[in-house]
Amino acid sequence: MQKILIVEDEQHLADGLRFNLEAEGFAVEIAVNGEIALERLTADAYDAVVLDVMMPKMDGFEVARTMRERADYTPILMLTARGRPEDVLIGFEAGTDDYLAKPFDLEIFLARLRGLLRRSQWLASDGRKPSVEAVINVNGRTIDLENLELRNGSELVRLTLMEAKLLRYLIEHKGRAVSRKVILEEVWELQEDTDTRAIDNFIVRLRRHLEDQPNEPKIVQTVRGIGYRFVADAAD
Repeated sequence: MQKILIVEDEQHLADGLRFNLEAEGFAVEIAVNGEIALERLTADAYDAVVLDVMMPKMDGFEVARTMRERADYTPILMLTARGRPEDVLIGFEAGTDDYLAKPFDLEIFLARLRGLLRRSQWLASDGRKPSVEAVINVNGRTIDLENLELRNGSELVRLTLMEAKLLRYLIEHKGRAVSRKVILEEVWELQEDTDTRAIDNFIVRLRRHLEDQPNEPKIVQTVRGIGYRFVADAAD
């Protein structure tokens, strides 16, 4: 039985989610704020976290950041009434794997949660056959896109879902300059105007994972005035 932690201060919503998840066969616990959630995550293991953004004491963004700083890579589905693209990107930067804007349809919620629990499903979630192998080698690193893992010798790095999606997209378009706007639309599926500089933070993280000298990138290169390019020759 898979175990879900719901972090939500609105009791009626938390109880409703628990009722429906338990009806689907999940074991469910509720934390009414971020501090209690982090205590639960320290004491026990969960298969996924359903995380509200607006909470007293500690908001959902801070909870997600703290989890990732602790090297806790439990999948996070963020629930937010703040559905602006800027807020969604803040959530992804904090380390969340997916988000759902309130109010939401229960069937969509269950589908998103099941997708995170089957993390390998994201590789084909756009309905097309992936053009990138599930396990690839880049600059001496072995990247397992299905399990969101990168190995560099004895070092193991856990990728967030969004880091892996961005990396897959860049590899699929290797040798071509890809704009920040296109990345925003194709990877994050955000169509509205927003601050595309947020993507730069993800690029910095990918370079730390892939480059021997991140400040002098040879694999994920900047194309001035456009965006970024994954250079195949440097990665082979």
